[in-house]
Amino acid sequence: MSIENQETIAPSYAESEKKVQVQSYTKESDPPRPSHPPFPEGGFQAWATAFGAFLIQFCGFGYTTSFGVFQDYYVRVHLPEESASTISWIGSINAFLVIAGGLLAGRLCSSMGGSILISFSLFMLSLTKPDHYYQVLLAQGFGVGVGTGMIYVPSVAVLSHYFHRRRSSVMTFVAAGSSLGAVIHPIMLNNTLDKIGFPTATRANAGLISGLLLIACLSMRTRLPPPAVTPNLKKALIKFSKDKAYVCCAFGFLFFITGLYYPLFYIQLDAIKHGLNPSFSFYSLVILNGSSFFGRIASGFLAGAVGVGNLVIAATFCCSILIFSMIAISSIASVVIIAILIGFFSGVYIALMAPMVANLADDFSEIGLRMGIGFMLAGVGGLIGTPIEGALLTSNYHWWRAEVFTGVMALTGCACYSAMVFFLHQKQRRKQEYIERE
Repeated sequence: MSIENQETIAPSYAESEKKVQVQSYTKESDPPRPSHPPFPEGGFQAWATAFGAFLIQFCGFGYTTSFGVFQDYYVRVHLPEESASTISWIGSINAFLVIAGGLLAGRLCSSMGGSILISFSLFMLSLTKPDHYYQVLLAQGFGVGVGTGMIYVPSVAVLSHYFHRRRSSVMTFVAAGSSLGAVIHPIMLNNTLDKIGFPTATRANAGLISGLLLIACLSMRTRLPPPAVTPNLKKALIKFSKDKAYVCCAFGFLFFITGLYYPLFYIQLDAIKHGLNPSFSFYSLVILNGSSFFGRIASGFLAGAVGVGNLVIAATFCCSILIFSMIAISSIASVVIIAILIGFFSGVYIALMAPMVANLADDFSEIGLRMGIGFMLAGVGGLIGTPIEGALLTSNYHWWRAEVFTGVMALTGCACYSAMVFFLHQKQRRKQEYIERE
């Protein structure tokens, strides 16, 4: 296993903590004292919690990444008076609140409240009137976004209560839930929106999501008590800002997510506006998200062989090149090839986001806060990316402008992850040298 894929759960190696380190790293007959309680690594409640997190991913992030269906439908039917850029704010605000909301969500006890808010907002969405933009924005952008944000990051972070050795593989399994949801939701919506109408189709989707969220809430449990002292966000930011690898990772989230949402929001509309068969175009997003499912599963096997950091670099570089290649979309074959490849590599990346942050933490108790801060920046990228791309697109659909901007942002994110791996190697080497000196 490569250096960047190893868990770093040992104490930090700052000079101010040297006495603690001398006690922690003594001769072989006196092994280091673990800084965490033993992990079950399985059992009924552990896997029930993982299954509940899988359902939350299916209902939450899976729904968010299906916004391309709504983007296309709103532009053509429900909100035709609004520009593509204005409509994309609905999805980008939703995505921002989903990802960034974990920093404020608190413990898993918010799962029921978040689920109720999601269900209520989805049913309110079914009552919105055509050309009433503010109603859709409030229900789908803010309501669903806040509700999902309350449960998204905590549902991933709680897995660290049950798994240590299997953490990366379990997180990969959970992340696959959003890909499955991003396949089921578009198929369901594309086959019902035009046939039975927006209100009925939206209520049917809301009923499915509400039932699955109820099962998720009944399945999940925290194992460890809440920390005796609430983490000080200011002190945590100061500490994390000195970790060069983590800083590069956080900015990688910001830049790469700015580009990543473009194909998720626009590939279906892109295919339709290029004159491709609407029946096929409706499935372009399904193809992308279906391929993403296989990418997330594959990441669990590939990460152990090449390392999480190296795999993230490869996946983000491939996504960047493929986004540039969207300029060449002109036929069914080009859409299929690009959708499959972008879906696969974006799936690999998304599945590794949480394990990547977990591997940068000095102690398992930091994982939730590190995820919250990092995902906050990812949320900012999701918030500003698609509206900028929609503005570059204009009402005349200059696709190349948006795709060049998106590709540059994605490549910048890839460069940040490359720097992350470099600094992580340095950090690991300094730790090893310190141990050898002691």
